[in-house]
Amino acid sequence: MAPAITTLAADAPELSAANTGFMLICSALVMLMTPALAFFYGGMVRVKSTLNMLMMSFISLGIVTILWVLFGFSLAFGTDVGSIIGWSSDYVGLSGIGVTELWDGYTIPVYVFAVFQLMFAILTPALISGALADRVKFTAWALFITLWVTVVYFPVAHWVWGAGGWLFEMGVIDFAGGTAVHINAGAAALGVILVIGKRVGFKKDPMRPHSLPLVMLGAGLLWFGWFGFNAGSWLGNDDGVGAVMFVNTQVATAAAMLAWLAYEKVRHGSFTTLGAASGAVAGLVAITPSGGAVSPLGAIAIGVIAGLLCAMAVGLKYKFGYDDSLDVIGVHLVGGVLGSLLVGLFATGGVQSDAKGLFYGGGLDQLGKQAVGVFAVLAYSLIASAILALIIDKTMGMRVSEDDEVSGIDQVEHAETAYDFSGAGGGASSRSTAAPAPAVTENKKVDA
Repeated sequence: MAPAITTLAADAPELSAANTGFMLICSALVMLMTPALAFFYGGMVRVKSTLNMLMMSFISLGIVTILWVLFGFSLAFGTDVGSIIGWSSDYVGLSGIGVTELWDGYTIPVYVFAVFQLMFAILTPALISGALADRVKFTAWALFITLWVTVVYFPVAHWVWGAGGWLFEMGVIDFAGGTAVHINAGAAALGVILVIGKRVGFKKDPMRPHSLPLVMLGAGLLWFGWFGFNAGSWLGNDDGVGAVMFVNTQVATAAAMLAWLAYEKVRHGSFTTLGAASGAVAGLVAITPSGGAVSPLGAIAIGVIAGLLCAMAVGLKYKFGYDDSLDVIGVHLVGGVLGSLLVGLFATGGVQSDAKGLFYGGGLDQLGKQAVGVFAVLAYSLIASAILALIIDKTMGMRVSEDDEVSGIDQVEHAETAYDFSGAGGGASSRSTAAPAPAVTENKKVDA
């Protein structure tokens, strides 16, 4: 993310119609990522959980939007309070912001910056939902989102991107959300599943994706939307940094997809569509924090490393016994950690800042800063998320009953099913209206 707030110079910038339009488009692209994620996750679950998976993402669009307007933007990007949180009364309800008031040091209105950041805030809790598939009450999930963004996401966003935030001031590089989004969500997913436990039949029953075309559609839309997510995080197009990030996003994603598929072929003997989609997402995650600091060759290296290691990491749940339903930990947590740490190795010092990684003569200084950011966010999100889940579980209950889980969470929680085959034919009533088959006769001579 571009520096959040800078002191206005004597020649303060003027509103740029080009940058403003660009950022509005990027905001729309990032918004698209949440329904894209819903399709991606929705295709990966069994039929009986499809709608619930879609809704777990879509409800974030509603809840987080309202919280962001009421107080979230103020907590994340208001005036710093103790390097931990922000607060500005003008941002409460977005009521004290002028229509043409610019985000300090930039050429876009505050409203545009606020709506761009809103889309990040919406997507992050939706990422968590993939780890909890098949077993969480929808009301409990809605309450968890409300508490989690307030207690975890808004403060962490301030740490990483807000002027005065302690990680921001330390010099931790996170261009577009490796720590604040992906490590944050991945650690939260781990914290929650340690509280709520495994799905019925975990490691016993087949739990294969019910619609790989939906998975591929979701992955493709995520890849498309991610250009707004990443390139837009420089908040403008004036110096070419956003363009480098755009290129690196494409390059790292392609490299990670190929690396994941190569690993699958060697390890399992096949190239799978699920592997292609997962590898692409792993590359997108890993380049998110690092793409503004590295060259395209560095982006290839990051993509290959992420593709291989994330492919290996998704199997850890079977070894350690935690039920991460859709591999949020293996892809988002591991990918976010890798991308954030690899800044300390591959940063060239010639793109978003002059900070150099170990391979470019910068020593271990930046790597050390990155490690502090990674493990601070990971630990805080893991512990806080587990506590929130435990509170909800002990009060209203976080999980549906075992019978409801087995019968299908879609019908129980939403009174709907994803697919209705009642009109597809094949029943007795449809056969009764069909034309009768020709009578069969034996030894009938047919005249030529």
